[in-house]
Amino acid sequence: MANSDPAQLVSWLFLDMNSYFASVEQEMDPSLRGKPVAVVPLLADSTCCIAVSYEGKACGVKTGTLVGEARRLCPKMKFIVGDHSHYVRYHNKIVEAVESCVPVDSVCSIDEMACRLTGYQMDVKVASDLALKIKATIKEKVGSSLKCSIGLGPNRYLAKIAADMKKPDGFTVIRPCDLPQALYPLKLRDLTGVGKKTEERLNREGIHTMEKLLSLDPKEMNGAWGSVLGDEMWHLLRGENLEIKETEQKSISHSHVLPPELRNRAGALRILKKLTDKAATRLRKEGFFASGINIYVRFTGQSAWQARCNLMETQDTLAFIHAIKTLWKELPQGQVFSVGVAMSGLVPEAFHAPSLFEDQRRNQLTKTLDLLNDKFGKDVLHYGATHESSGLVPLRIAFTRIPDEDEGT
Repeated sequence: MANSDPAQLVSWLFLDMNSYFASVEQEMDPSLRGKPVAVVPLLADSTCCIAVSYEGKACGVKTGTLVGEARRLCPKMKFIVGDHSHYVRYHNKIVEAVESCVPVDSVCSIDEMACRLTGYQMDVKVASDLALKIKATIKEKVGSSLKCSIGLGPNRYLAKIAADMKKPDGFTVIRPCDLPQALYPLKLRDLTGVGKKTEERLNREGIHTMEKLLSLDPKEMNGAWGSVLGDEMWHLLRGENLEIKETEQKSISHSHVLPPELRNRAGALRILKKLTDKAATRLRKEGFFASGINIYVRFTGQSAWQARCNLMETQDTLAFIHAIKTLWKELPQGQVFSVGVAMSGLVPEAFHAPSLFEDQRRNQLTKTLDLLNDKFGKDVLHYGATHESSGLVPLRIAFTRIPDEDEGT
């Protein structure tokens, strides 16, 4: 390694695509390049812009601006009804481009991903060259309209903060030796996880600047946040890799040996859906999002098969079930003896950055369902996709973990 001084090393690279949806539209339609573009859910003055090109932002139009107001601020604005399929297609191309340079540790949202650096990659010069290579590869293999900001940091959290510091097409490095001074110019709301309510709470505690926030000790930070998250933030803002501690459990999994009457494709899929539902419930309860899902099948005769796919970070049971149904289509012939599912790429809730397409109403509905099942018993309410497998998967004791009492069906 060119530089082995821990104070000079970086452990994470975070990539944030700039004005992603609008940039995709400009890439697909060259006539839109260099012009103000806003992506909207529908063409109506009463709706809002969900993405704005930098040419539009220069006119004062922001994400969330009502279309009617955007027309007033920027009469030349071109409004495009968003098509998620295009953004997913380009997202997959971008992930592939980044993977050709460095492994992607986690897909955080449709326009963000995090890469863990190891060995010689942790040298700032090497990591900086890697960042430039990623930018060039995206431009060459995906499209010249698609720009990104990249941050390097001692932990994933600070790498994300660094990526947000210079846009568009920015690049920022935060080394351990740069802390805490490198964070002083930021506003409290620049910190991931600090929204309006948290900022108001901090202000009530007399905290209005980053310098003041960073002067607190862990106990004072806990008091300012009103939760243990304050203590976590204290360590994260000092460059510590808390996520390594929090994700020692690399996955959340469940498996089941099928009774003879269900040792067929349809019966096995019923059980697999139920296992997925149980794993998703545990995922939410333990405070994680997952960015990957694996399914495992063992056939009579002991031959085995597995399949995996990456996901945008989610806790959504229905998203997981859709993924396993897609993977299941590739299942080879044979009599199924047992099935299993594992959710991987675990990300603590504090690190999750919601996607613009994330359905907050469905998220709230899911949490409500969890609360009702906790209170009145499992499967009082359940997803339509799992109703046919209710009661089919009894509680099992794993060697690596003692399940909670309420994990039974």
